[in-house]
Amino acid sequence: MVDSPQGNIPELSVSELSFAVKRTVEDAFPYVRLRGEVSGYRGPHSSGHCYFALKDDKARIDAIIWKGTFGRLRFKPEEGMEVIATGKVTTYPGRSSYQIVIESIEPAGVGALMALLEERRRKLAAEGLFDQERKRPLPYLPRVIGVVTSPTGAVIRDILHRISDRFPIHVLVWPARVQGQGAENDIAAGIRGFNALQPGGAIPRPDVIIAARGGGSLEDLWCFNEEIVVRAAADSAIPIISAVGHETDWTLIDHASDMRAPTPTAAAEIAVPVRSELIAYVSDRGQRLKGGLIRLVQERKSHLRAAARGLPRLTDMLALPRQRFDEASGRLGRALIANTRAHGTRLAKASARLSPTRIRDRIDRCGDRLEVLQARARKAVDRRRERSRDRLETLYQLLRTLSYQKTLQRGYALVRDSAGNMVRSARGHVTGDRLEIQFSDGMLPAAVDSGEPRPARSATKKTPSPATRQASLFDE
Repeated sequence: MVDSPQGNIPELSVSELSFAVKRTVEDAFPYVRLRGEVSGYRGPHSSGHCYFALKDDKARIDAIIWKGTFGRLRFKPEEGMEVIATGKVTTYPGRSSYQIVIESIEPAGVGALMALLEERRRKLAAEGLFDQERKRPLPYLPRVIGVVTSPTGAVIRDILHRISDRFPIHVLVWPARVQGQGAENDIAAGIRGFNALQPGGAIPRPDVIIAARGGGSLEDLWCFNEEIVVRAAADSAIPIISAVGHETDWTLIDHASDMRAPTPTAAAEIAVPVRSELIAYVSDRGQRLKGGLIRLVQERKSHLRAAARGLPRLTDMLALPRQRFDEASGRLGRALIANTRAHGTRLAKASARLSPTRIRDRIDRCGDRLEVLQARARKAVDRRRERSRDRLETLYQLLRTLSYQKTLQRGYALVRDSAGNMVRSARGHVTGDRLEIQFSDGMLPAAVDSGEPRPARSATKKTPSPATRQASLFDE
């Protein structure tokens, strides 16, 4: 047999071929920028890695974002987003497929960012985070202002300078990155941190919060569009003023905050009034109040004088009562003299009736009457005592007749057990039970010789003679 030309090709295992292809692909495409649409994205896997695909109208490639890289991404992939992914192309020998390991990702142009922003805005608006009912009024004169911004930028200097010019008050600065990787976490942490401060604590709690950043591109301001920042602003119990970018720049935090300022400087102007204007305003109101009070007093004084002129004079009002008083005082003296004389006459008549002879005769008459009443009282008491004695004797005789001692004298006996209880039946006793029999003249002990009661005597037996028959209970 003639050998085929392919017979000199060395044999390779599947693994050797797969890894050779892998090295070739990685050497040929060590670093690429790939534009495509995110497809099949379901969020991070339980391991923290992300698996999805990038596609266009003609082809599709698998994509991987490792866990460590995903946490550092400025923009997170979303289903259907057109992105530009940067990474290296490699193969997966287990399926003999090629894929891209993404190291960075960004939206493909401003249009993609705007589409993503609009979609996120609709989502958060549907949750009610942008409702006007959630907006709270700003305090007119806050004591403490919290500012979440970069401590080294020009924004904080502008805010402090403007507040110092208008109304110098206490300002707390929460340092935060306002651009780049991790900026959204710093901003959200600043808002939540100010809300976590306790009123009256060592660090004063702000009355209003300003989230501020200078101008920039859409990508520069993107951290203020992240959900974590928007939700922190919506959940804040302290009113928030958003001051991001210039007047034409809008971010999602502007919709969730209680007030939007076109610039950071304008936010400082919104937060505090002008101290000199406030002093002038208060002074003006004080002068107006003072003038109003003076006019009110003058007006009341004029009304009082007019009313006083319409009243009669005091001497005219008291003339008639004074005359009546003089007449009454004159009559009072004469009446007192006449009354004294009348009482003197009655007293003389009464004293004439109180002579010693008349008093003695009246005492004698009263003594005789008292003796008569005493005699009648003694007779009444004696009759009442006799009636009571007779009734008591009758009751005593009835008691003796109805008592059990009288019954015992007629020949009956009273039986008690050892506990002193009366025995009313022959049943319920056993041989040896101790009993006591009470007669009219004393007690006799007894014992039961049989536990069974004996039958009663027959009615046909001879009736005892009257001499031996027991007396009746009711015989006298």
